[in-house]
Amino acid sequence: MAGLIRKSDIDEVRARVNLADVVGEYVTLKSAGVGSMKGLCPFHDERSPSFHVRPQVGFYHCFGCGEGGDLYTFLQKMDHVTFADAVERMAARIGYQLHYEGGAEATDQGNRARLLGANAAAAEYFIQQLGSAEAEVGRTFLGERGFDAGAAARFGVGFAPKSWDALTRHLRGKGFTEAELVAAGLVSSGDRGVYDRFRGRLVWPIRDLTGATVGFGARKLFDDDKGPKYLNTPETPIYHKSQVLYGLDLAKRDIGRSRQVVVVEGYTDVMACHLAGVTTAIATSGTSFGVDHIKVLRRVLGDDSGLGEVIFTFDPDAAGQKAAMRAFTEEQRFAAQTYVAVAPEGLDPCDLRLRRGDDAVRRLISTKKPMFEFVIKQLLAAHNLETVEGRVSALRAAAPVVAEIRDPALRPGYARELAGWLGMDLTEVGRAVTAAGRRGTGNTGSAGRTGHGSGGAGYQGGAGGPSGPDHRGGDDYAPADDLDSGFAAPDMSLMQLPTDIATRLERDALMAMLQYPDIIGADLLTRASQVRFSNPSLAVVRDGIVGSIDSASGAEWLSRVALEVPEPFATLVKQLGVAPIPNRGAEEKLAAYVRGITVSLIDRDLLARKSELLGRLQRTDARSDPDRYREVSRELMSVETERRALRGD
Repeated sequence: MAGLIRKSDIDEVRARVNLADVVGEYVTLKSAGVGSMKGLCPFHDERSPSFHVRPQVGFYHCFGCGEGGDLYTFLQKMDHVTFADAVERMAARIGYQLHYEGGAEATDQGNRARLLGANAAAAEYFIQQLGSAEAEVGRTFLGERGFDAGAAARFGVGFAPKSWDALTRHLRGKGFTEAELVAAGLVSSGDRGVYDRFRGRLVWPIRDLTGATVGFGARKLFDDDKGPKYLNTPETPIYHKSQVLYGLDLAKRDIGRSRQVVVVEGYTDVMACHLAGVTTAIATSGTSFGVDHIKVLRRVLGDDSGLGEVIFTFDPDAAGQKAAMRAFTEEQRFAAQTYVAVAPEGLDPCDLRLRRGDDAVRRLISTKKPMFEFVIKQLLAAHNLETVEGRVSALRAAAPVVAEIRDPALRPGYARELAGWLGMDLTEVGRAVTAAGRRGTGNTGSAGRTGHGSGGAGYQGGAGGPSGPDHRGGDDYAPADDLDSGFAAPDMSLMQLPTDIATRLERDALMAMLQYPDIIGADLLTRASQVRFSNPSLAVVRDGIVGSIDSASGAEWLSRVALEVPEPFATLVKQLGVAPIPNRGAEEKLAAYVRGITVSLIDRDLLARKSELLGRLQRTDARSDPDRYREVSRELMSVETERRALRGD
């Protein structure tokens, strides 16, 4: 058993890994000023981005829910791994050899890593087996659906032999224990012992956002297989079907870039879409599309502006219509516009590509219809519109849908469309929609559809973000809808600071000192840490800087300051360390700003000192106490000299 990982190695791995690269595998990040990035928080549901990442200082912080930390904290909370697991994963990522106390070497990468390793070995084994003689039926299945060997390799499709324990024996030979294989969901236990879960099936690897295989989906091939048509990995410590989306690892970059995601129903549909050029397609794995899937997609989509597109493809049969209505019930959770694409003749994307080619798949997506239109027409189809009673009943069913449209500018247009589809007077339909809206007031579903990311009080001044002469129109760090979501703010935070000019200057200078100590320089940083602060909370942060000043040029600078201050102030330090510096564009403009704001803090202190000395000089009688008068005069001259030198006069 390996001992504790050496602290020097922990620090070295943290310094070598770019935090934004790791976070970016889970969250779509955008620039939020020089050296700062932001996105939708992965730890709570929000519409406006409050989650900020500072790669240079190695910290992240959400101004909505208060979550924050470094590289290892992020991995621990996102993937539910231990601290050691997080360090070992990142070390493996960069090929760094860890050392352990007592000279031991790692013999085990942690339970999660072992389960991931077992799945990776299984995926490799399945791919190899696809080329076997026994797998001819699987290759035929793929070929009949338009997928050649290259397509199978691109998506990692494999074949599970029709054997009781072929995979088990193979993985045991790789050093995996029976308990690990059961925990990974690769084998099952019965009266006759353990046996392979997947037998005689085509197998698709299901990967997480980082590309690690966490489970499998397997399709029945043989008539004597009495199992379900599709069999998935059961719930395991690394596979949670309500949170995993097939193909997301391949699609995430294009989803973030194009602000579009296409939700299809099966593995072959994902393959068909990607091969046809629709590289934003994903599918659920063994479960219906749900709330947790939406949370994952929104983070990847960067779903905060309302400009994105979520396109669902459904079969036109009863099951497909039911799936569409389920998706519609959660539609309000997206800020993006939602659409439905239904292929002609009820073809799914795989069959559509096979019969009509790649271009037909692309046209299917480009000719999508708004989700509201699709749902309204589904509701109308359930009524007999040839009778007065049927039309009235249909209006009662459809009016609440129109009332719940988030964009108020769209509601009148849909009311007119509904009137036309029903053949009813627009005034009558309008009254029904208005009445449905009143009945829905206070209802969770309706309330959620009132707008795209309804904003809140922005962080301006001390209320939530940098302001003042050098911080115009700061970011929305804490939208009202996020502050009301049940998460308590930290005891000491930026949002509790007052908005007076003195506090803003102290806050902005501390942000510069914590984020860019090298640009400011050791001498200026030391001098700035000696000034008097009017805000007591910020004064504590200043004291933390004083106590950590020897580490100012190292990668651990922010961490050291956070450790130096009392625990209730550590969050404030981290917030100051990730809050966006005003976007000055060029590097020289950034340098001028951070040095300038630091100089302004020192100059304010010198001005206060000058005022004190002038008062003391006026109160000193030069004739009765000439020595004291000369001493105060020398101090006054020294202060003025320092001010001129500081200003470059």
